[in-house]
Order: sequence, then C-alpha cells, then structure tokens
Amino acid sequence: MTERGTRPTRRRLSGPAPRARRQGLRDHARSLSKATPARIALGVFTLLIGVFTALLSLPIATRDGQGTDLIDALFTAVSAICVTGLVTVDTGTHWSTFGLTVIMVAVKLGGLGLMTVASLLSISVMHRLGLAQRVITAQETRAERLAEVGGVLRVILITSTAFEIATFVALTPYMFVTEHGVGESLFLGLFYAISAFNNAGFVPEAAGTAQYLGDPFFSIPIGLAVLVGSLGFPVILVVVRKLRTPRRWSVHAKLTLTTTALLLVVGFGGYLTMEWSNPATLGNQDVGTKVLAAGFAAIMPRSGGFATVDVGQLTTESRLLTDLLMFIGGGSGSTAGGIRVTTFALLMLSIWAEIRGNPDVEVFGRRIPHDTIRQAIGVLVMSATIVFAATFVLLRMTPYSLDQVLFESLSAFGTVGLSTGITPSLPTEAKAVLALCMYVGRLGPMTLGAALAVRSRVRMIQYPEERPIVG
Repeated sequence: MTERGTRPTRRRLSGPAPRARRQGLRDHARSLSKATPARIALGVFTLLIGVFTALLSLPIATRDGQGTDLIDALFTAVSAICVTGLVTVDTGTHWSTFGLTVIMVAVKLGGLGLMTVASLLSISVMHRLGLAQRVITAQETRAERLAEVGGVLRVILITSTAFEIATFVALTPYMFVTEHGVGESLFLGLFYAISAFNNAGFVPEAAGTAQYLGDPFFSIPIGLAVLVGSLGFPVILVVVRKLRTPRRWSVHAKLTLTTTALLLVVGFGGYLTMEWSNPATLGNQDVGTKVLAAGFAAIMPRSGGFATVDVGQLTTESRLLTDLLMFIGGGSGSTAGGIRVTTFALLMLSIWAEIRGNPDVEVFGRRIPHDTIRQAIGVLVMSATIVFAATFVLLRMTPYSLDQVLFESLSAFGTVGLSTGITPSLPTEAKAVLALCMYVGRLGPMTLGAALAVRSRVRMIQYPEERPIVG
C-alpha cells in the first residue's frame, strides 16, 4: 500500500517541471516565429560569426600553434561567413589544416545561405517547413511562390554541390600534376572549388594565385565557377529548368545574363587595354597570357576576389574600373555582393527611359513597376552612403591615399576580397570598420531590398502634386 501510494505523489511532484520546460520551449519558438526575417538572418549570421571566431582563435587553427589575435580571428570569420576573402593574415602560411577547414566550412555555409541551410535541416528532421521559415527562405532563394520553397531548396543544394564537384574534378588532377601530393591535391581542389563557386576568394597556398598567371588549367575552372556562382540561384534555376526555351526565361534571368555579359566585355576590354603595356602586370607577358589574364580579371570583381596579377600594381584607370565593377557586384540571390547587376540595369534603363521621354521603364517586352525602380534607387543610395562613410572613417584612421582606402571599402562592401595590400597593416579599429562593412555588405542590400518591398503600400489619400526644379 505504501509503494502504491507514494508513486503517484512522485509523478505529481515531477510533472510540472517538464511541462514548464515544454511551455518555455513553445514560448521561445513562438517568439522566433514572430521575429522578422531580417532579424533572424542577422541573428543567425552573428551567431555563426561568433562560433567561427572562437574556432579560429584556437591554437590548433594556426601552423605555429600560438593562436590568433581576436581581431584577426574575428576579421577572418566575418570574411569567410560573408564570402569576401579579405584577410589580415596570410591564409596559406598562417592557418593550419584545421584552420583552413574551418574557413572552408564557413564559406560553404555563408555562400549557400544560412536560411537555406536551416530550412534544409528542418526538411530532413521534420519533413516539413513552417510558414515563417517558408517566408524567410523565399526571401533568401527568391522563390516565386511559398509552395515552391521546398523544391527550390533541394535544387539549390544539388546545383551548387554539382558545380563545386565539377570544379573539384577539374582542379584536383592538375594540382597533382603540379607536384602536389595526393592528399594535398585533394584538399586544395576542394578548397578552391568551394571558395570559387561561393565567390569567397580565399587562397590556401603560400605562393598565392600569382603562380597561375596565364595558366588555362587553373584560370578557366576557377573563372567559370566564380561566374556561375555570381549569377544567382534564381537565374541558375530558370536556365536549368528551361534551357531549351530561352524565350520563357524570366525578365530577371534575361536582365542578369545580359547585363553580366556587357560588364564582362567592358571589363575585359578595359583591363586588356589599360594593362597591356604595364610592366608591373601584363606588359612583359605574351599575347595569350595577356588575353587570359584580362578575362580572368574581368570576372573577379563580380565578387570572386582571386587575382593572378598584383592588384596594387594596377594602373589608376584599372583600379577605377575595378571600383565600379565591385560596387555593381553580381546577381541577386547569388553568393556575390554589391548593389547587384539587376539594380544597376534597372537604374540605367530608368535613365534611358527618362532621356527618351517614356513614362514607363520597359525591357524584353515587359513594363517594370515604378515601386521596383524606387527600390533600386533606395539600394543605390544606401549602399553609396555606407561606402562613403566607411571610406571617410578609414581615411581618418589610416595614412593611406583615397584610391587605396576606397578600393578596400568597396571590396569589403561588395564582398569581393581584392586588395591593394594594405589590409594586414591596418590598425585594429580600421580592421573592425572593414569587418562591419563586410557584414553590412553581405546582409544590407538583401535586407534593405526585402524591407522596401514589404513596406510597399497603397495610400487612400494623396497630397496635391507639385514639381520642384530638377537640375
């Protein structure tokens, strides 16, 4: 009797605690579901930056086992998560195999998209997606309908992995032929494949990529991986699904591909012309090397960040051209940064329509809504303001010239990774400014564009119209 009487009592005493814990978890999940997608994205990015900073701070992450200063570990973690490639310590000589692996994982997570990764995990564990997660992931993947998110996620993962594997297969045998060991060749091939497709620009070799100047077996696979990664998953999905019917491609895909092609032609012609006689870069090379190096250089400002010539030795005109290409960046929903090529294209089309006196912006037989043009203007102005502020602060903190500081600021904001060589010698405060610029550059335009789209509304009452003088 005693045992039977005491058992219920124990269950009653221990019952409220699990219920309270379950209720607490429900409340926490409910609060997360009410959070805006922008806040969740910022929170997840910040959390992962903290995790990878801690991992890179460990002594095992460095070759000498002495550990890394907090600011350098933080800067590298931000650069990897934001798929930038700017570094304050030499990647090939400072980090151990463990440290390079940490960087590679961070690049993969940052490039694929943290919301995409979280949703894929949700699919694999729960076999379903909640509405809040679908909205977040739709913003990250640019899915046209919420019902398509699950399928889009799977296609994104398969497509990105397929391109990385193709690059890995193309590079690994070449690494082995160039006197690298089997294990080293496999690691370098994988690292370069992930770094290239995700537009990160991290280089795991001490000799850097200058050793591959004019080398087609390195330049072509890396260049193609960077180019495809910079187009954006929405474009890749449309092309893959409707490869044989280009007329059915979306306006976004057509606009991205057309603008990217034009920018590549401008970049190639510009670099080839302005560096042809520069003895510090291409002046002493043969014609084939010059052509290949100019093509490679034209792709990298998309957000690739690899360089086979010393960026610090480029002519002033080439640096200015690179500044413009880095600010424009790659495609929306891609691993690239910048204001994005569609934003640039819409602004140019808007100016052309204004010059011709057309009331609407039209392209490929479609009319672009006015609120989309306003969003593009908002992204442009906010992005230019961020770059200006970062450049101004860095000029106050460092002794470097305007063109050097502006180049670094644009490279950080555009998550490009190209550098004139001044990043390692910056003071701690300036490194923190560049890290913040990378962080804002990775999340800012995407979050701002989504916020402007969500805040679009119809007003029932309007003020009388009056035109101020323009120009």
